[in-house]
Amino acid sequence: MDMARPEASKTAGISSGAVAAGTGKGWDEWFRILDAEGAAALPHKQIAGLLHSKHKLPGWWAQMVAVGYEQARGLRAVHQRPDGFAASSSKTVPVPVSELYRHFHDARLRSKWLGKAKLTVRKATENRSMRVTWEDGAGVDIYFWAKGEAKSSVQLQHNKLQDEADVQRRKAFWKEALGRLGAALAGSVH
Repeated sequence: MDMARPEASKTAGISSGAVAAGTGKGWDEWFRILDAEGAAALPHKQIAGLLHSKHKLPGWWAQMVAVGYEQARGLRAVHQRPDGFAASSSKTVPVPVSELYRHFHDARLRSKWLGKAKLTVRKATENRSMRVTWEDGAGVDIYFWAKGEAKSSVQLQHNKLQDEADVQRRKAFWKEALGRLGAALAGSVH
């Protein structure tokens, strides 16, 4: 990526205004500071550490500013993480969180909307989260939220993907699968 290009008002999915509200500086100012400190030659952990120790950013903001800087400077691709790439997806449905969770946790119900995908549930906290290993070894982190008595939401992240093309395939897969789940759950509401 060209280091001299004009800075975008939104980087790493966060607007410059939101960064300024959370850190006291917008993207352009953080990019100038990090450029002056030679951050383009540092690994992610050191950039985040510099932001945390020298610039007193709390952990989450230090990570987000480091990721934004790396993306803006062509050091990290969008969706890239230390262990590969990740694809996220979410869906809100008109059922209680317990019903949504059940459709993920119960293998028989899950097969109705997810098909024959092979996965192993590694850890599950009822109505809150699941961690699964996908058939190819990739991890999927799944989180559930109640949005009232008869409405809930699921958000998932499919990790350890190979590249951006794999991210786009998984995003399309999960959009279709969660669409089938949403239609099934909407049809069960009387």
